[in-house]
Amino acid sequence: MNVAVLRFPGTNCEFDTHYAFKRLGQEVTLVWHEETTLPENTDLVVVPGGFSYGDYLRSGAIARFSPVMKAVAAYAKRGGYVLGICNGFQILLESHLLPGAMKRNENLHFVSKHHYLKVENSDNRFLRKCQKGERLNIPIAHAEGNYFIDDEGLARLWDNGQVLLTYCDEAGRPANPNGSVDAIAGICNEGRNVFGLMPHPERAMEEILGSRDGVKMLEGFLD
Repeated sequence: MNVAVLRFPGTNCEFDTHYAFKRLGQEVTLVWHEETTLPENTDLVVVPGGFSYGDYLRSGAIARFSPVMKAVAAYAKRGGYVLGICNGFQILLESHLLPGAMKRNENLHFVSKHHYLKVENSDNRFLRKCQKGERLNIPIAHAEGNYFIDDEGLARLWDNGQVLLTYCDEAGRPANPNGSVDAIAGICNEGRNVFGLMPHPERAMEEILGSRDGVKMLEGFLD
């Protein structure tokens, strides 16, 4: 499997993501934001976390105009798989590859800790190795992770099975760390080929780091 990991000025999780997929035995290429094409035979594009362009204006608001994002949009339109993690999720929202928007965390603080997620839908390539209702312990680290969408859009997400992950406690009860509507932590598009989540599965690949629940998440993309 060939994974293309994007890099923008301010990105800081590209090497974590590179390590995670290499650990799973995959080929990984780092792609600079000024590139106008993706590597040939790309099977998955990952837009990693960080602070692209210093998070000026809004998180992801400038990165959406980078040349490489035109290639990503075209790739997604052809049915290619795209995964946005944290700032990458924000970039996909700003690029309108996913519906909704991000606001500042409800408490206005940056939050960084492990947090449980509940799998709401595993009928997709990303979470197919997980079970619906399963709890995953994955790190979060963000200041603008408060996902918002209007009532009509929210109903459409649930009706279409596009809500993939929600924040919860260890027992599976709702536990919202940032104010996201319906405690949403991750979604996909209607075509189920573009995925975005605020938590960092690439930081949960080894028990020594506190959890390896990220392994089964990323393994979903493997053939």
